[in-house]
Amino acid sequence: MRIILIRHYRTQSNQQGRILGWGDSPPYPDWKAKVDFIDEQLRENGVSFDAIYASDLQRARQTAQVYAASFGVADVICHPALKEINYGELQTRCKSWVAEHYPQHKKDPDFVYPGGESFRQMQRRCVEFFSALSTAHAQQTILIVSHAGVIRGVISHFLGLEYARSLKHGIPFRYIGDFHMQGANCLDYDELGKPSGFVRDGVIELPFTQSTVAD
Repeated sequence: MRIILIRHYRTQSNQQGRILGWGDSPPYPDWKAKVDFIDEQLRENGVSFDAIYASDLQRARQTAQVYAASFGVADVICHPALKEINYGELQTRCKSWVAEHYPQHKKDPDFVYPGGESFRQMQRRCVEFFSALSTAHAQQTILIVSHAGVIRGVISHFLGLEYARSLKHGIPFRYIGDFHMQGANCLDYDELGKPSGFVRDGVIELPFTQSTVAD
């Protein structure tokens, strides 16, 4: 199975540096250019889809609907397992304020945000969903539209990276992750769009295969 994983459009809260989590925010004016860039990259790489999944949050759902129309996929299947981390009471707070008042922020994956969840809990639900999809859609290509936290979580899990060190790697809005799955395992991984922080920071080299993990 092949999973193409992308991030939702940029929102106004993203641009303002605010925690969004399970909330939502209107798109930032430049959102269409980034979506069009991803569309073009996918076509240049000859990618087509058997199904499209998305987080059930508005920013991911609406982004997925744009690709569904472009690639002729009838429906977008939305699922709460693909949601961003639940920041609970910290939703809408400035990221700089959160980092100052909660030193565990994006350092301790087991820290449970007040009224919310931990990065580890979020990662677990996303990984379980990816693994289930791999069984349900064997030999197919699936597009998933989700969130930066989800992307970091699945990259660190399937590539065998230390999660705590993975929490601050940037995930651009032009990111396109390319996962080749077999059951609950990722056989290899590549990026077709703007490089993630995992690549820019020298954590991984592309293409990344499981033989790399064993070295």
